[in-house]
Amino acid sequence: MTNTDLTGRIAVVTGASRGIGEASARALDAAGARVVLSARTVADLERVAAALTNDPVIVPADLAQPRSGSVLAEQILAVVDGVDILVNNAGIPMRRTPDQLTEDDVDAVFSINVRSLLMLTVGLGPSMAGRGGGSIVNISSVAGLHGPLGRVAYAGTKGAVDAMTRALAADWGPKGIRVNSIAPGIITTAIWEESRNTVPGLIEELAQNVALKRWGDSDDIADVVLFFASDASRYVTGETLAVDGGMARVSTAKVKLPELDN
Repeated sequence: MTNTDLTGRIAVVTGASRGIGEASARALDAAGARVVLSARTVADLERVAAALTNDPVIVPADLAQPRSGSVLAEQILAVVDGVDILVNNAGIPMRRTPDQLTEDDVDAVFSINVRSLLMLTVGLGPSMAGRGGGSIVNISSVAGLHGPLGRVAYAGTKGAVDAMTRALAADWGPKGIRVNSIAPGIITTAIWEESRNTVPGLIEELAQNVALKRWGDSDDIADVVLFFASDASRYVTGETLAVDGGMARVSTAKVKLPELDN
């Protein structure tokens, strides 16, 4: 029987001020969890918190700063007794071709997407183990599953997230901690807003690369976050699930096949 009841559990969501993070926070709250919201913009976090019902907590953080992941873990554990669920959603995009890429670019995208994610997770892991286990959900990207043009540094960070997911699942499985990642495809979040509004034909053109012929939305990802966070996925760990309408692994190219004799 599917069980997504999270009553009594503490969930942390980074990048919770909009998009996938906001939708995930709403889904976890609706399932009964008390949600700790983290992002840079306090006003947006307050807006999200106002719609939640289970005494949400706001802990602002800028995960680009050195030691920010470790510091955020300390701040969270100063206001809640421990954590059962961690959704590592905070991240930044980066579109740079190899000839455009600088060391500062690489440092910027890896500091948030990899270093802070890992150190926040490491900082919260012992409290999760102390509560008998829990679930970590990392938001990666289809960019880590196939080779996108002009995103070599970004794709590298998401490949690293998926690799760390598997390694942490091995380390922490005996402690009852499950670690999985979700690789979203093209989702109608703020990252795409300007391009969707200014590039003619972009919406339709990219949809043609998706087997289901549509963009995803934040709720499409949040529903899978809830699955991984809950006991519905109690025997799943170390997995990366592409939630992309078939973009990464299903070919949508129209190929005329030769007629074959029976």
